[in-house]
Amino acid sequence: MTTPTDDLGADVPLVGPPRRVVSLVPALTEAVEHTVPGVLAGATDYCTHPPGLDVPRVGGSKYPKVGAVLDLRPDLVLANSEENRPEDVRRLREAGVPVWVMAAPATVPDALGSLRAVLTGAFGIEAPGWLVEAEELWRVTRPPRVRAVVPVWRKPWVVLGRDTFGGDVLHRLGVGNAYVDHADRYPRPPLDELRSRFAAGEADLLVLPDEPYEFTDDDGPQFFPDVPYVLVSGRYLTWYGPSLVDAYRELSAALTAAVP
Repeated sequence: MTTPTDDLGADVPLVGPPRRVVSLVPALTEAVEHTVPGVLAGATDYCTHPPGLDVPRVGGSKYPKVGAVLDLRPDLVLANSEENRPEDVRRLREAGVPVWVMAAPATVPDALGSLRAVLTGAFGIEAPGWLVEAEELWRVTRPPRVRAVVPVWRKPWVVLGRDTFGGDVLHRLGVGNAYVDHADRYPRPPLDELRSRFAAGEADLLVLPDEPYEFTDDDGPQFFPDVPYVLVSGRYLTWYGPSLVDAYRELSAALTAAVP
């Protein structure tokens, strides 16, 4: 028996490499299926990648059906300290199921370090090629070119604030965050305040992802007349895993087109 510890320092008692894994985190679902194909026994309704993943669904990340998870007889459940509730993790552990909880990453290196830990520590494999490539791509931070407001929700407006993975992704690509010094990680400023950031020269660019809220050319930019904006993939901005390799190239191209 091996007993690695997760990001929060909790023991994860495993009897050999796991063979029936339930993932409660979309990004971890993609990372595991891409790296150790065939071990996933279940995933959430929001686990959309890789496309065509055919496993039983156990509800949402915030409110998974714990009974459905237990029915799948997993030898490991993957969770995240921000996306999953402590009470659900506790119920699974009390039922005798090992649970690996990944800390909510504040930076790209944090996320890649956590992924390396779970893949090598829980699954006992070498770091996969995509992880090594992503570590190299995201190692350097580009000089700041512009400051942005980055909404992730509307009704009410919610933006990226301090210590967020998405904010660090943009920071490493030369895009500062106008709310990086806010007390909250996900501030909820009124629309007038958001507009005032641009009027005062405190922000130059509006970055609109397509998830969790699906901003489009027709839903989002019209609230900020005459403000330059760019639509980006929410998956590339907020998911950690194999997508980080493509995210570096795709986000770089989109931002360069918006801010030459």
